Amino acid sequence: MSPQIVPSDADLRSNRADEALALEEDARLRNDIRLLGRILGDTVRDQEGADVFDLVERIRQTSIRFHRDDDRPARRELEIILDSMSISETVRIVRAFSYFSHLANIAEDQNNIRQMRARSNAGGSPRPGTLALTLSHARGAGFSAADLRRFFAEALVSPVLTAHPTEVRRKSTIDREMEIAALLDRRERVQLTPEEIEASDEQLRRAVLTLWQTNLLRRTKLTVLDEVANGLSFYDYTFLHEVPRLHCAIEDRLNEDDGDARGELASFLRIGSWIGGDRDGNPFVTAEVMRGTLRMQSSRILRFYLEELHVLGSELSLAAHLADVSEELRALAERSPDTSPHRSGEPYRLAVSGIYARLTATALRLDVETTRQPVGEAAPYANTKEFKADLDILHRSLIANNSSVIARGRLRLLRRAVDCFGFHLASLDMRQNSAVHERTVAELLDAAIPGMSYLALNEGARITLLANELRNSRPLVSSFVKYSDETLDELAVFRAAAEAHARFGADVIPQCIISMCKGMSDMLEVALLLKEVGLVNPSGRSALNIVPLFETIEDLQASSAIMDRMLSLHNYRKLVDSRGAVQEVMLGYSDSNKDGGFVTSGWELYKAEIGLIEVFERHHVRLRLFHGRGGSVGRGGGPSYDAIIAQPGGAVNGQIRITEQGEIISSKYSNAEVGRNNLEILAAATLEASLLQPKHSAPSGEYLKAMEQLSALAFAAYRGLVYETDGFVEYFWASTVITEIATLNIGSRPASRKKTRAIEDLRAIPWVFSWAQCRLMLPGWYGFGSAVETWISEHPDKGMPFLRELYREWPFFRTLLSNMDMVLAKSSIAIASRYAELVPDMALRENIFGRIRREWHSSIETLLDIMGQERLLQGNPLLERSIRNRFPYLDPLNHVQVELLKEHRAQNPDEQVLRGIQLTINGISAGLRNSG
Repeated sequence: MSPQIVPSDADLRSNRADEALALEEDARLRNDIRLLGRILGDTVRDQEGADVFDLVERIRQTSIRFHRDDDRPARRELEIILDSMSISETVRIVRAFSYFSHLANIAEDQNNIRQMRARSNAGGSPRPGTLALTLSHARGAGFSAADLRRFFAEALVSPVLTAHPTEVRRKSTIDREMEIAALLDRRERVQLTPEEIEASDEQLRRAVLTLWQTNLLRRTKLTVLDEVANGLSFYDYTFLHEVPRLHCAIEDRLNEDDGDARGELASFLRIGSWIGGDRDGNPFVTAEVMRGTLRMQSSRILRFYLEELHVLGSELSLAAHLADVSEELRALAERSPDTSPHRSGEPYRLAVSGIYARLTATALRLDVETTRQPVGEAAPYANTKEFKADLDILHRSLIANNSSVIARGRLRLLRRAVDCFGFHLASLDMRQNSAVHERTVAELLDAAIPGMSYLALNEGARITLLANELRNSRPLVSSFVKYSDETLDELAVFRAAAEAHARFGADVIPQCIISMCKGMSDMLEVALLLKEVGLVNPSGRSALNIVPLFETIEDLQASSAIMDRMLSLHNYRKLVDSRGAVQEVMLGYSDSNKDGGFVTSGWELYKAEIGLIEVFERHHVRLRLFHGRGGSVGRGGGPSYDAIIAQPGGAVNGQIRITEQGEIISSKYSNAEVGRNNLEILAAATLEASLLQPKHSAPSGEYLKAMEQLSALAFAAYRGLVYETDGFVEYFWASTVITEIATLNIGSRPASRKKTRAIEDLRAIPWVFSWAQCRLMLPGWYGFGSAVETWISEHPDKGMPFLRELYREWPFFRTLLSNMDMVLAKSSIAIASRYAELVPDMALRENIFGRIRREWHSSIETLLDIMGQERLLQGNPLLERSIRNRFPYLDPLNHVQVELLKEHRAQNPDEQVLRGIQLTINGISAGLRNSG
């Protein structure tokens, strides 16, 4: 054995300690699952009767026996039990197994928190994905604290919340689950007396019973403002407290490293949102809804500030004769309208009362509700800078008078919150499809210019016309022309954006995103609409970033050339320069996957980034990429840290925006501790990818050529199945729950862009969600196995050893396969075969499912061979155990779903049939976690 690979004694001790810790954590997780399972079982017996409880237990034990021992008679026994149940019994069983999945998720989340704490308390070297390790690496690479402060001053890390309908849980259900999680957490942290343990058990029983008696399904469809309210809850859970704390922790770390040269860290972490601003395919997002969204956001942040000021005033009880104050603090206190004699000798409290009064007046000016009464009349703040300036007076006075430890408390976090959230809370993106912009601009131009037929112009003529119109100061809209409802609606939204800028400031709506952007005219059309409402002016200044979203394979391939020409266009380049010479480009993972398959989507996204990096460097413009990732692997999901680190060199460059969608939002940000960890991962990965990865870390030409060939082969296999096989559309609609998903009230947006059954018109979310429900996960792997087999046969000189080298040496390829490893581990070809039986045409069923089954086996075999594994998830034992433990509870739900689908499609009039299907969708989604 060579010296390089002989583990040291310290390594061996560390590994043994890790193994011992893993075994201990496993045991504690099993104990939590047993505890919650026992309470659920007791609840089922008490509420539904012993017969139902016995049936649940029999199904559970039979399913476990089948999975643990591959017991074929147990499978047959399970099918007999499930097939013999009445509809009423079926619904009760489905509820029991669905709730178990939800409770198991709670136990796993608590176990993850426990692991984070254990690693933090264990000391030793920090773990990958933590800022402690990344900052340590940065210092080791020669970056000083001052260098890192300069980096963060230019940095932007922005998770953007969207209302994409993949979260099947109601908020009421989430609230009950959080209550159970809090009770488990307290049992973990606090040493309880026997009496307290008994009380805690009763609280858990009460919470589980309440959950059992709470509707899993929404009875009514969500409105957009319902989605806004749901999104705002995550600010209460995590963002309002953890975003300021994370900034303060990094600031402290840099100041510790820098000795005397201390300084404040620029705020770089900004939460964004699409909820209430995303109009692409959602007719319910109107100008009035957008105004309501902004009022709700502002109301929430102003209430938070007022609540914090109220508590801060009670804390800052410093008496004037016991603590010196600065002259500016004294002047601030004297301006306060607070005339209470009780605070006459307490200048800090008087100052806080004055700030409180001005903030309450600000809420009135902004027309937002706060439910807080002022202590007296005061002038409103004109902007957040004035508000922050008053808080800074408190801070400077405390620091100057030897009270820095007080300044580092609530006041410090409040000052940071104001810097991060302003009066708008979150930056709202506007998004609309390019086709809508095109029709709107065409109607305006045709009415304003006699003889014009904009839609008849070719791309070159459109670009010339639009570029000239950008310099023209005359408005296009006329009060004497009757425009279509669509055009009036679009103009109303743009006017609402201009009003919002005037009221809340430019950060309130900083981006206008163009879905399905296919050319330069798509971007210029948006610039023209912005000019029409004063957000772009003829001199070449823009108040918003105009962001193209490249979504299909063809558009990704054209993206570099489009941006090269845009940045060469004088009139557009002036707009970019007015935005600090930063141009954002959004890349769509979901539609590119639906268009070309998982392998080709990943590869074309990677190539697009390389091409964009080169174009932007040539034009001396800073590129900011916005990654439109979903929760599932089929929509660009997977671990955020790995995804960011796997970006090509120069792609991150200190700034990144990433969508957080559906069930991923609640899994990441419902718990403050987990939320803080996920925010830290984003920040650490951005820092590492920007400063510590080689600037030009493009792989060798040999790697790129091989990947291009693999992608072409996978693309042909995927397109051959999905778009070129006769009857595939019928197979998809018959063998999945796509029709029934539309009956769930999980979002305000329709499932398809048009009223057709074509795959092209189907949104990516229901496409991926449907394949997850039938446990095929087809968008996350199809085409890989046959591509690898063909490539090896065509390159026998390189073969499998070369592909293993790719996996070892290239982060992009390693991340691609790692995500595929996870998604295939959650699939089940046996379960999928049951769904194939729903296809009435036997020949069609056997042809298409036969191809899918062969590709599934081939993909697993080639994946394991390249990764050097004997089984899926061999390198991720925690996730492997989690999935293995879930299958016995998931499989009965899938089996029941198939039987209920047969009943529903046979027109069974019992309303419990559809309700049962909806409950199985909920339970399966909970068991798979990232399914949409």
